[in-house]
Amino acid sequence: MKPAYRCFCFAVPSKLFRKLAEKSGEEGRKRIDSHIEHSMRLRTHRHVCAKQAVVPRTVQSPQGFMPAQAYRRSIFNAGFDTDLPGKPVRHEGDKPVKDRAVNQVYDNTGIALDFFHQVFGRDSLDDRSMRVESAVHFGKDFANAMWTGEQMVYGDGDENVGGFTEALDIITHELSHGVIQHMIPGGLGVVKLARKDREFEEQTHVLQGQAGALNESFSDVMGSMVKQWHLGQTAAQANWLLGENMLAPQHGKAIRSLKDPGNRKLTWYDDDQFKTMEQYVDGADVHDSSGIPNHAFYLAARKIGGFSWEKAGPIWYEAFPKLKPKASFLDAARATSRVASARFGSKSKEYMAVASAWQAVKVLP
Repeated sequence: MKPAYRCFCFAVPSKLFRKLAEKSGEEGRKRIDSHIEHSMRLRTHRHVCAKQAVVPRTVQSPQGFMPAQAYRRSIFNAGFDTDLPGKPVRHEGDKPVKDRAVNQVYDNTGIALDFFHQVFGRDSLDDRSMRVESAVHFGKDFANAMWTGEQMVYGDGDENVGGFTEALDIITHELSHGVIQHMIPGGLGVVKLARKDREFEEQTHVLQGQAGALNESFSDVMGSMVKQWHLGQTAAQANWLLGENMLAPQHGKAIRSLKDPGNRKLTWYDDDQFKTMEQYVDGADVHDSSGIPNHAFYLAARKIGGFSWEKAGPIWYEAFPKLKPKASFLDAARATSRVASARFGSKSKEYMAVASAWQAVKVLP
């Protein structure tokens, strides 16, 4: 299924990237220009891969060893250029190569796909066995990673931010944009941009409003859960940080926190993510607004207890496809509450946890 839009979803939000770059003075301004230039020059040419044999695999999850779904991963080397997909370097079932970034992307993409398959029964991003293509070494010192609406793209980073290919939660976050792209026809919060409002020519669509924040939140929730799942952590044991150790030490510790959105001691020096609707303003950046539904999920998972992916995760995963492209936080609160009630009962601990979480962030009265 070919996506109906090209919504570039960057791992490092533009606001954060600009703040870090501006702090570096003239060099930082040059870095901003370089980042935009790389984005402007991005051109995706679909690569037709030879049919690959299905490779039986066995993986280890927190539940033990079990058969895994056969996937179709293809990794390309952009060679520090901006033409995609680049040179094919590793396909499904191939042995590891000398390039560490290639192997990291191959392995972490597999973990994310294992999570979706084993926890939710999902067959790749589109639930129809789609090939997952990724390009590494995109651009020169490109300090970002992104889902383009068709594939993953990874830069090598710079002195401010990096480690994109080894960050399992960030990789899952970006891949989850692909998941929800196929869950909700037209895309959740996806808005077509007028040419005058584009940051670069290829950016035809963008995430906006509460629906766009819900899109970002869905990806944060999935990214956080897959990290917990891979480490075998309970909701109580997890630190709920996203993009941990990707920033240079002088900038902070992580990109976002679901446990305490906007806590700069946990994240980065100018983090102003919202935690409740009391902070919300119309037209806010979707990464700021996403803190509200993020925190609701955290509160629900903590109150339910145990592993976040066992009850809270399935509630969110089942509820989000019921949302419309312009859904509000209230729509999400109602949808997750209805699913919790249908799954566990209207007087259950699970339902009460979900409802009270949305009340705590001031979405429900």
